[in-house]
Amino acid sequence: MTSEASEPVLVAEALLDSLVRCGVEVVFANAGTDFASIIEVLVKARSTGQRVPRFLTVPHENVAVAMAHGFHRVTDAPVAAMVHVTVGTANASCALMNASRDGVPLLLMAGRSPISERGQVGSRTAPIHWGQESFDPGGAVREYVKWDYELRAGQPVATVVERALDIALSEPRGPVYLTLPREVLASSQSEQAVEMARRPLGAVPAPPSVEALDEVAELVGRSTRPLLVTSQLGRAEGAFDALTSLAERFAIPVVQPGCRALSLSSRHPMNLGHDVAPYLDWADLMLVMDCEVPWIPVRGEPAPGCRVVQIGTDPLFARYPIRTHRSDLAIAGRAADALPLLAEMLDRRVTPEGREARRQTIAALQEERATRRATQLEAVRTRVPVHPLWLAACVNAAKPEDAIVVNELGVPVDALELTQPESYLSISTAGGLGFGLGAALGVKLARPERDVIAITGDGSQIFGNPVAAYFVANAEHLAPLVIVNNNARWNAVRTSALKVHPDGYMRRAESVPLVSLEPSPRFDTIMEACGGHGEAVEDPAELPAVLERALQRTRDGTPVVVNVATGPGEGQ
Repeated sequence: MTSEASEPVLVAEALLDSLVRCGVEVVFANAGTDFASIIEVLVKARSTGQRVPRFLTVPHENVAVAMAHGFHRVTDAPVAAMVHVTVGTANASCALMNASRDGVPLLLMAGRSPISERGQVGSRTAPIHWGQESFDPGGAVREYVKWDYELRAGQPVATVVERALDIALSEPRGPVYLTLPREVLASSQSEQAVEMARRPLGAVPAPPSVEALDEVAELVGRSTRPLLVTSQLGRAEGAFDALTSLAERFAIPVVQPGCRALSLSSRHPMNLGHDVAPYLDWADLMLVMDCEVPWIPVRGEPAPGCRVVQIGTDPLFARYPIRTHRSDLAIAGRAADALPLLAEMLDRRVTPEGREARRQTIAALQEERATRRATQLEAVRTRVPVHPLWLAACVNAAKPEDAIVVNELGVPVDALELTQPESYLSISTAGGLGFGLGAALGVKLARPERDVIAITGDGSQIFGNPVAAYFVANAEHLAPLVIVNNNARWNAVRTSALKVHPDGYMRRAESVPLVSLEPSPRFDTIMEACGGHGEAVEDPAELPAVLERALQRTRDGTPVVVNVATGPGEGQ
């Protein structure tokens, strides 16, 4: 580290300079009285030409953090959001939980209500500065962040920002939280300006053990029915192609339960879909890679003789209070790094006869799946209200292969045709509803040249704060296609209750409490009120043309909501 003399600057200015130096391009912000010095620096930068991050005004914190989440998922860059003291942090907490469970290196910054009542630049000037003060602001989020800290007076802000992002970007990745007192931001930093570290941020991850992977290769070589299970292996650079090659070369089928990132093309002959339950009794070896919930015990568990290997940066998911999925061998290290090593080892162990036998077995399973899916779709294509499977089929027909789909309880992922890496995002295991709408805006900001399609349930759309999200779409000229699977109820709540009480009163009831979302909002007209375009669809025959027309409007720069009246689909 070296240093050079610098003129006194506001700490707020040094903060923004540090963010730029650390590669933060955008700050998704919801401002308050604590932002006074941040705003002063942003206005100054207009005159001086100083580089500062782009600040986006996002009028709800849940949307702001979801946008940061989506932006990261397609750029792999560190992201930042800035919110208003304790109340802004509270509003952001749902999206923060999603980011935490999804390993997003998010720097969440929150102002701190002024501590001083008088005597300092930035002292209290409004009644809320008493009511919003907290004994321990970080305590509200500590379980869902890797590190939390409060910037102190006289502390070089560059070193704090660098440490925050170092921790966020080290495996397993996750959010960090930094509080910024108003007095500190408004003070001057006159000491030597510290140069940022000349290295990539984050610790270099340790590779998976070669000896342990050799043991895995030996297990695969002896296996007749291996199964690879993952929910997000395809997120890592090069992992999609590496897994595609591994599955093809060695005839290893792949299931993607709880899929959050596409790891294998839906057309790949070794892709067995997203429901692992039918294969639990079949598999004699399970390779669980980057998957928090490889199976749900009440629905079934691996056969007694099946060996289970779990590979990931934290294969035991230590931050989950309880997770007892069986593991005969747990290997710490990035699962994506294990793929090429494993492929090299398998060359010496998997026989041509074994591969061919598996290919024939999987081909028969695929034929059964294809027949079942075709039969299901044919049965519902004209159903009124629109069935989610028909909605998915129409999306498949309308979208180009490089479109990015953000799916939050919208349609069954098994029904989507997805063939490319970085083409699919879904909500994390935290299940903080409202993710899809904001995430799609973040994706569109990062990938303006791509078609971005958000498919959400109507409940998820409400939780996504549609007025705030639609405002951002129009104000920032972001034009995703938003499709609302609107069945006018929280169907997930209903089906969950029926699973717990399958023979109870609910099964015979004409209506179920706490489920209905009627009268349903007209999400299409809400978008129109915000400056975009909206359409409503009830007739399944009209849906293909509506989606084609809607996508063309988004390509012309107009955000579109298509509000589709649907009925509940199986498993929805």
